[in-house]
Amino acid sequence: MKLGVLGVGDLTEKMVRGLYRSKSGIELLLAPRNRERAEALAKDVGCTLLASNQDVVDTADVVLIGVRPSQVAELAAQVSFKPYQALVSVVTGVPVSELKKLFGTENCSRAMLSAASEINRSTVAVYPPDSPAETLLSSLGNVVSLNTEVHFELATVGACMNGWFYFLFHELEQWFVKKGLTAQQARELAFSSVEDCVAYSRHKQPTELREIGAAIALPGTYTAQGLEVLNGLGANAAWKTASEAVFELLTEKEPG
Repeated sequence: MKLGVLGVGDLTEKMVRGLYRSKSGIELLLAPRNRERAEALAKDVGCTLLASNQDVVDTADVVLIGVRPSQVAELAAQVSFKPYQALVSVVTGVPVSELKKLFGTENCSRAMLSAASEINRSTVAVYPPDSPAETLLSSLGNVVSLNTEVHFELATVGACMNGWFYFLFHELEQWFVKKGLTAQQARELAFSSVEDCVAYSRHKQPTELREIGAAIALPGTYTAQGLEVLNGLGANAAWKTASEAVFELLTEKEPG
């Protein structure tokens, strides 16, 4: 299997590193977009850097595109795909119907991953199900196949949440540091608390998360007092508001 990458950016670089790390046997071909970064990646993990975008398309079995949404039309004008050549897009907000129209291939799918793809621990959201993306990217983490593109955009919001979590954990970590813990102790406390929640929630499935939390935040406990402060500040509600705002932006182009 030969995978060509058009657009070596932060996410696609992490995906390439994860594929290399998984020893999947996939031959990785890079286009010269972002040449300096592509050259460094090719040297680091043994990819092949080709002379042009079209060379990548001509040589690859599957093509992965990872440019900015505003650059998709420009990229499509520079390359010519075979009618049923597989294309996998990690470009946010560009629906499959538009990809088919722009690139002239019916075999288009979308995927959304996180930075953890570099260590093969990402959520791998894929649309449509049973597409080349599902098999190709399975080594990068936990594959979640979505039946509709609207559901895929919900998964994209989940990927955005993944990014927001880093800022939340940073604030918690820094609070511990300001109170006297070392940076390492602070990070371990913040991370372990989250890992505890995830592990126990999985153990207690299908119990609702709110029910688990309510059993901990009993009236009069310090947990309940802190939760009251968070709710009073709208901290939890803000996550829903941010999620809704991003979802609306993502679905502006959806058909229907």
